[in-house]
Amino acid sequence: MRSRGLVALALWLGACGADPADLPSLGTLERDRIELVTEANEPIASIPVREGESVVAGQLLLAQDDALLAAQRARFAAVRDQLGARLAELERGPRAERIREARARLVGAEGTLRNASSEWERARALERQAFESAATRDRTRSRLDEALARRDEARAALEALESGNTSEELEQARAGLAGAEAQLAEIEVRIARLEVRAPCAARVDALPFELGERPPSGAVVVILLAAGPPYARVYVPEPVRARIGSGSRARVQVAGLEAELDGRVRRLANEAAFTPYYALSQYDRGRLSYLAEVEIGGDATAALPTGVPVEVRFVLDSDASSRTEGPPR
Repeated sequence: MRSRGLVALALWLGACGADPADLPSLGTLERDRIELVTEANEPIASIPVREGESVVAGQLLLAQDDALLAAQRARFAAVRDQLGARLAELERGPRAERIREARARLVGAEGTLRNASSEWERARALERQAFESAATRDRTRSRLDEALARRDEARAALEALESGNTSEELEQARAGLAGAEAQLAEIEVRIARLEVRAPCAARVDALPFELGERPPSGAVVVILLAAGPPYARVYVPEPVRARIGSGSRARVQVAGLEAELDGRVRRLANEAAFTPYYALSQYDRGRLSYLAEVEIGGDATAALPTGVPVEVRFVLDSDASSRTEGPPR
């Protein structure tokens, strides 16, 4: 009995003095998680996919109701057409009929001015002969001034039509049309974003909202898991952290598989995963863990499910050539 106790004690002491690199880092198989959000607070009109379904890049995953934005698009399109017609009218210049009309108005104003001028001369002559009162003379003078003003107005209108539109008027019309087209393009983009599409080949992991619900702006409406081989997400103990880096080789044991798989570190966190370093003593520092992501080689790994437990042992070669970039072949 005593000999058994000594053997157990020896094994325990040996384990305590073992190199931490010889102990496996534990974790799970994971795939890149893609969260797709909505920008509009509109009801969900359709969800053509189901959870667990595989999708390809560009495939429609969810669509929101576009009735409100469609009405805004129609309104902005009408404004765009109106401003476009106005610009075309300015570029074409005044119609010949309007110019003839302005000339006729000027002729009529000049005739009225001649009559008013004759009446004024007659009123002045009668006043000198004491046959007309001062009040009658003043009324005649007012009619003359009014006729003169109407003649000048008609002449200015004709000159404006004959000289055409100014460059400033054309630039203002072009700017108004460009602004309307920009507003219409913005509405088109907002309508397009009512449709949530897959950015890459993936599998639908979760659909947080149901058909007819109105998700708030910025809410996650579709969660995808990227297609392809998974990676092992494990926690590396602090004594091993300084001996590995991006590109370090590893051996991955997946639960349920007999053979180990080749792996290579693709990412290694620089900060501890748990307690901050400044809150620990020298004794506690050895309990720190750092998150690592290990790519797994082999075509058959694409079929491995997400969430399966794994054990990873890092190959700590002194040769720097063991650290090469890219996933193992």
